[in-house]
Amino acid sequence: MACFKYKGIIFAQQFNSVEKLSYLENDFQLLDDDIVNVTYPKSGTHWMSEILSLIRSQGDPTWVQNVPLTERAPCIEYADHLQIALKNPSPRILTTHLPFQLFPKSFLHSKAKVVYTLRDPRDAMVSVYHFIKGFKELKDLGTMEEFMESFLSGEVAYGSWFDHVKGWVEMKERANIFFNTYEELRQDLRGSVQKICHFLGKELNSQQIESVVENASFHKMKDNKMSNFSLTPDNIFDHTKATLLRKGICGDWKNHLTVAQSEHFDRVYWENMRGVNMTFPWE
Repeated sequence: MACFKYKGIIFAQQFNSVEKLSYLENDFQLLDDDIVNVTYPKSGTHWMSEILSLIRSQGDPTWVQNVPLTERAPCIEYADHLQIALKNPSPRILTTHLPFQLFPKSFLHSKAKVVYTLRDPRDAMVSVYHFIKGFKELKDLGTMEEFMESFLSGEVAYGSWFDHVKGWVEMKERANIFFNTYEELRQDLRGSVQKICHFLGKELNSQQIESVVENASFHKMKDNKMSNFSLTPDNIFDHTKATLLRKGICGDWKNHLTVAQSEHFDRVYWENMRGVNMTFPWE
């Protein structure tokens, strides 16, 4: 598939354009009551959209069971999703994979809240590798080793994982950004939901929180056709080759990387993350 670079970062022509990215960065207006779900690809994006949708509906699963995820939490850099986002009533839930330097500048003067979810980059890399196999227009990624080299050098869609994380972590003193990890969501979903509710100023009772936790579980999402990507047309995505919700676990990278590859990844990781003022559960 044809790709292009915008300010040094790779994007797929099927989903993005220079005009749209420039519009988002410079002209798109975030509203004070917007909630933006930000992730590097395959770091828990859809999971967080589901959690935020359920929090917004106070645990009532009707909305997530009847409205596609792409309409509830549209990804603003996709042209068709952007049109949905612009029409959606407040309070909006928006989704994006954009690095901070390409994120709407209007954020700096708004009270919009960002929930930024990180995931062990080895797991994110393996997940991207499997997921992309389903897209009919995207080129074959070669072996895992070949893809790992592209991933580590940032020559992948949305650029370097390291730059993405560092750009957002630099903003961590802002009161309207909340950081959490995929690993924390897996380990203690209830505790994470309570923290997110607190950040959003949404006070849910224990029954409502229980419903959020239950309906945002991996098996519930996998069975919900509004959330599991199965509505994506067959001409875009080959559902026999890949699924959005593959395993939903932590540490699957161990099944894919050799010892030598893992050691190489670690070396590049620590070179890039030196001086980052935050610790992560996979370190």
